[in-house]
Amino acid sequence: MSEQAVEEESGRIPISQRPEWADVRPVPQDDGPNPVVPIAYTDDFSETMDYFRAVYLADERSTRALQLTKEAISLNSGITLHHRRWVAEKLGTHVATQELEFTREIFSQDAKNYHAWSHRQWVLQALGGWEDELAYCDELLEDDIFNNSAWNQAMRDSEVAYAIKAILTKPENESPWRYLRGLYKNDVKSLGNDPRVGSVCLDVLMDKRDYVHALNMVLDLLCHHYQPSNELKNAIDALSPDPTPSDSDLIQRVCSILQLVDPIRANYWEWRKTTVPAQD
Repeated sequence: MSEQAVEEESGRIPISQRPEWADVRPVPQDDGPNPVVPIAYTDDFSETMDYFRAVYLADERSTRALQLTKEAISLNSGITLHHRRWVAEKLGTHVATQELEFTREIFSQDAKNYHAWSHRQWVLQALGGWEDELAYCDELLEDDIFNNSAWNQAMRDSEVAYAIKAILTKPENESPWRYLRGLYKNDVKSLGNDPRVGSVCLDVLMDKRDYVHALNMVLDLLCHHYQPSNELKNAIDALSPDPTPSDSDLIQRVCSILQLVDPIRANYWEWRKTTVPAQD
């Protein structure tokens, strides 16, 4: 069967015939004038990669570029997975569900695909979506109890829950706070993308006791462009001795509260005020 017949049977429309790609000029692969061993790529692969080079060189990070990487990956082009991650990061958190579904499609064919698991972990850390992850791991383990990748993912999720339970029991104990950070390899941005982290900080702050470590966590999150909920902002304001705080910047306000409730390190919190970025 010819390649054209295969395309017709699969329903695939060549990229060059799709209206949304009419403005893009594909960039052919340059193997030089005398390639030693020219590779006989399929027409599908050559066309897809020619368009991929075009969007890559144009620094395009769009929805259509994201879809193009999916097609390239389906043709076994590993380099495009890194580019897909780059595009998804630009598009933001609203594509998290789409990216998690993308890995599910791969796992339906190969549940232990290392590259797909790596991409899924990046999505969860950078874009969010942890809420249903443990249930999904359970689903995979029901299909294959020996799936080590699913076991590793499930164990981390349960360890986060364990750390949060310990924090709520004794919020003044610094150890579970450090353990929680360690589960994310001290990647504060990834830490902030797990909604459970913001939630446990809110719970501790609303209790209005033993909240130094919770405020410290919030401070670190804010310094990495974490967007707090209104509830969290209100909880911070409620801890200020001044009903009308003079610090308009939330980061500065957190540091001021820490200076009062943690006087031993008052100079440190004053120093933090001078080193942290201002809130937008």
